[in-house]
Amino acid sequence: MDASRPRAARLVARAAAFACCAVALAACSGSGLSASSPPAVPREGERTTARAAVPRAANDLQADYQRVIRDVLPSVVQIQAREDLGSGIVYDDRGHIVTNAHVVGEQDTFRVTTAHSEEPLSARLVHSYPEQDLAVIKLDRVPDGMRAAVFGDSAKVEVGQIVLAMGSPLGLSSSVTQGIVSATGRTVTESRDGGGTGATLVNMVQTSAAINPGNSGGALVDLDGRVVGIPTLAAADPGLGDSAAPGIGFAIPASMVKTIADQIVRDGRVTDSGRAALGITGRTVVDNSYRAVGVAVVEVRGGGAADRAGLRAGDVVTRLGDTRVTTITSLTETLASMRPGDRTTVTFTRDGKERTVRVTLGEQ
Repeated sequence: MDASRPRAARLVARAAAFACCAVALAACSGSGLSASSPPAVPREGERTTARAAVPRAANDLQADYQRVIRDVLPSVVQIQAREDLGSGIVYDDRGHIVTNAHVVGEQDTFRVTTAHSEEPLSARLVHSYPEQDLAVIKLDRVPDGMRAAVFGDSAKVEVGQIVLAMGSPLGLSSSVTQGIVSATGRTVTESRDGGGTGATLVNMVQTSAAINPGNSGGALVDLDGRVVGIPTLAAADPGLGDSAAPGIGFAIPASMVKTIADQIVRDGRVTDSGRAALGITGRTVVDNSYRAVGVAVVEVRGGGAADRAGLRAGDVVTRLGDTRVTTITSLTETLASMRPGDRTTVTFTRDGKERTVRVTLGEQ
């Protein structure tokens, strides 16, 4: 799946196809009285007030929403980088805030607004890791009342689970939307500004909670008040001119957020990405009918996996393991499903002849 991601204020993910359906809701009413019990007749001069009964379950759910919002919202901030706005999550009590890499862009200083601050706070970039679209910034001063969010185990997230998305959509700070987890384990590839592909993100959480421009970098939380993901992409329907497709959004899972953010906070950079790499720079090749047929190797990184396997510039990769490779995006998505150190095969053409070699994948 391709995903378009124009900076903090304009986020879209390109989906292959969408099926739209309309759901008709029918309302019914009743007296709420049993057949054997006639309605009470008020005495003369007595005033009566009719009040609709609210099911206890609805009250309980509403209370859950209010509790989660009250507990988590102080940990969600608005981040301003030049003219763009995004969101972030307070990561620890030292003022570290985790957000999307595309929210910080090329900036290294920011203005941060918390749920309770009257004036924006200044912050600086610690490190940005575009390969996973994550970044950490740090406040110059930690205000009173700010507390770190609690991150949950995204491996336990289930389809159908109720979630809330918190952030600053369209610049409206401290906004909340609700929905469910629609799917887990999605792989999406972002599009760069001006064309081309960006980060390929794996194991994404798909949600029906509305994700609008400015939500990116915020919090996707469960009803226990635990962050299960960072909203990053909202889907767009190419059949409707890339307009937003409601109810289809994606969040980076909390487990990946913690893996990357912990390294940045501790070491100032990412030391172990956990992502496999072939060690090439490539471009998509098309045939005479303009159909994508493979990835041409433009450059081979010395000492990398492809170099050790004997690939060289000019080779056209057509398969990685059992997976057919037609575009640079398909190659990236296949690598994203593997781990550094995995052994597999690379099938490629050289001088019109097909060859297959074994390769041990490196680390991105």
